[in-house]
Amino acid sequence: MQSQKAAEIIQHRLSTEKPGFISVLAIVEMVWVLDRVYGLRDQEIAAALERTLQIDVLLIEHEVFAAMIALKEGRGSFADALIAALGDRDDCEYTLTFDQKALRRSGFKTA
Repeated sequence: MQSQKAAEIIQHRLSTEKPGFISVLAIVEMVWVLDRVYGLRDQEIAAALERTLQIDVLLIEHEVFAAMIALKEGRGSFADALIAALGDRDDCEYTLTFDQKALRRSGFKTA
């Protein structure tokens, strides 16, 4: 039901002159739903993100693209990759974390 409504909005209410905006938080929630509710694998989630990023009437923050690539390439979770990309955007040397899996990525150090 929601996907049909979203498709209708994209097709009939948005244009390149009047695009829609999807925030980083909305993308994080989308990834969570695809993972936890629908049980999709990382590669399937990355493919859904890639299709979303290709919609020319949507504006999505660039860091989402970097996180999608990391997920697609199996370099950790989407959330960790997004946190790293947002840190890079703001020229952070590293992000402190308690997450042992995140420590496997560059850009993170133990807290």
